[in-house]
Amino acid sequence: MPTRYEPAIDLDAVEAIDVHTHVEADACGHHSLDTELMDASASYFKSTDLRTPTVDQIAEHYRARSMAAVVFTVDAATATGHPALSSEEIAEAAARNNDVLLPFGSVDPLQGATAVDRARRLVEDHGVLGIKLHPSLQGFAPDDTAHYPLYEALQELGAVVLFHTGQTGIGAGLPGGRGIRLRLSDPMRIDDVAAAFPELRIIMAHPSVPWADEAIAIATHKANVSIDLSGWLPRYFPPALVRAAGRYLKRKVLFGSDFPLITPDRWRDSFAELGIGDEARRLIMKDNAARLLGLDGGE
Repeated sequence: MPTRYEPAIDLDAVEAIDVHTHVEADACGHHSLDTELMDASASYFKSTDLRTPTVDQIAEHYRARSMAAVVFTVDAATATGHPALSSEEIAEAAARNNDVLLPFGSVDPLQGATAVDRARRLVEDHGVLGIKLHPSLQGFAPDDTAHYPLYEALQELGAVVLFHTGQTGIGAGLPGGRGIRLRLSDPMRIDDVAAAFPELRIIMAHPSVPWADEAIAIATHKANVSIDLSGWLPRYFPPALVRAAGRYLKRKVLFGSDFPLITPDRWRDSFAELGIGDEARRLIMKDNAARLLGLDGGE
């Protein structure tokens, strides 16, 4: 039997919880994307550091900063033809770093019932806290009812679903964007899912540009939907998102970096420029994630 992950995060010892960090390589040197897509993403983010840290290296990075981090990969094997990293191995690695890491799994929605069964195993046998989905990269429409059995299972299991929304650096600048369709990540598609599964905890990843207003409206309207602030340096956030995060959505937005393409240090330095008040800052950086992920004991 695999070692089942159990969190051991000391909330008094960590200053922040980053809910959006990518595992891009495993211990054997296999990568989550092919070289062309990885290079396009690095160019989009203007990242000169192309290292792809393993789960253990990610743990060291966050432990040194007194932070915790949600770690995951994306299983887009059907759409890209590139074999995915193992979510099971990521969960195992997180289990030996459970003082700072929180594992999410990923399944390929295009695999239908197989994806549903795997999601159940990842949650029940491996202890992952949620599932990461990337509609554009995985090539699926999240509001297609064909995928409702997956959401039904995750709602039943009490798992979080983290959906990529908006623009993506993956495929950016390549001919035809390598066939990756941005419209699949329109957050209004997530609104349909949130309405159909009201007990399913959903995180919409990123500021959802060019649909930031739509994402704000959904998070305001749907009690089960939150927004993570990853993938953009905060100085570039749409003004409406900054206002919402600091005021009426301060309990519905979460710190996320998009590590390794954006480091938590770089993100936090930029966030400090926004002038968001102390209460909202504390909620965004740690408390909202602790509550959503069940780390606070229901406080």
